[in-house]
Amino acid sequence: MKIQPNRLAAALLVAFVAPATQAAVPVGTFGGSEISFEGLVQADSNWYDSDLLDLDSDPGDGSDHDHELRRAQLVLKGKGPGDFDWVVGYDAKSDKWLDVNVGFGFDGGHSLQVGQFKQPNSMEELSSTKNNDFISKAMTTNTFAVSRRLGAAYAYTADDWTLTASSFGRELTSGGAHGSGYGVRGTFAPINDGGNILHFGLSYVDHDTDADTLRLRTRPQADLAGVRLVDTGTLLDTDRIATTGIESFWARGPFKLQGEYMLADVSRHDNADYSATGGYLSAIYNVTGEGWSYKGGTPGTAKPENPARGMWQLGLRYDTIDLDDGSVEGGQMDALTAGVNWYWQKNFKLAVNYVQVDSERQGASDDPDIVEARLQFFW
Repeated sequence: MKIQPNRLAAALLVAFVAPATQAAVPVGTFGGSEISFEGLVQADSNWYDSDLLDLDSDPGDGSDHDHELRRAQLVLKGKGPGDFDWVVGYDAKSDKWLDVNVGFGFDGGHSLQVGQFKQPNSMEELSSTKNNDFISKAMTTNTFAVSRRLGAAYAYTADDWTLTASSFGRELTSGGAHGSGYGVRGTFAPINDGGNILHFGLSYVDHDTDADTLRLRTRPQADLAGVRLVDTGTLLDTDRIATTGIESFWARGPFKLQGEYMLADVSRHDNADYSATGGYLSAIYNVTGEGWSYKGGTPGTAKPENPARGMWQLGLRYDTIDLDDGSVEGGQMDALTAGVNWYWQKNFKLAVNYVQVDSERQGASDDPDIVEARLQFFW
């Protein structure tokens, strides 16, 4: 859904003048379940300095920018009775189901989850959307990570390490991703003491391709862009895709260094097997001094220590993706992203990114620059 600039401005004005609320609004207790209501609204703007291709989502309209509501997520959560918990989430913007599942915690750190949930791969994908370090997730995350699917998962969580295994099928939303498979992720934090954290992780996800076809492609670090600068095209004889991911982050005081690398191996019936790779390295500094948390094998972003002043972050990320292999000329792309985030009070976030892209596909170079902005309200 494309929204007009005047409507976007009105939405942003409403967000700024709305009274600050507490996160997770309590609804009440029903049937022994404590129910709360959460929401996330994001409005994005992209301004393009295009090179070869016009990045605007409406090419030919004479503009070099896009403004759009990015997410409008509504989530109900329940705790109890006993060790049960449940969640039902829906994104009204993209008209799709989010997490819809039931979980049960056993003694000793064991747990079971059934329904739709994020699969055990990609630290960035598993982290909270409202606390993304940059406006667009890294290219490797957007291209290779398996997000929410219907299935069941077992997890064991200790003080310094975790292990999760899942079996999954299709997405709950009609017309969403298909392909049954399985995944496993293990993490270990040899240092985890008072905000000084060192984390390592390894994941593996293997699943069937829908109708024996596969297409890998990614936007140039701009979620509203209408084109992909690297694209394998549709591969018609694929059987399965297996993605191996390695991940790490180190946090000390207000500083965090984070990186991931993924290798996707595609088995094919009539052609040589195909492989693609991607990875990123990012650095985030909380200028106002807040630290970082750690739970379930993922880093957490602190709330502002002084809500009236807010929390300021500076970030820099380099990421790369390579979709060329053998006869498949999907292309290669590198991107450098510099960003500023401002978390104000407990419910607002303003983010601004500058992205410099260097890409090449089938001998043609395309090197655009992009400025991005996001206004976010959450509760």
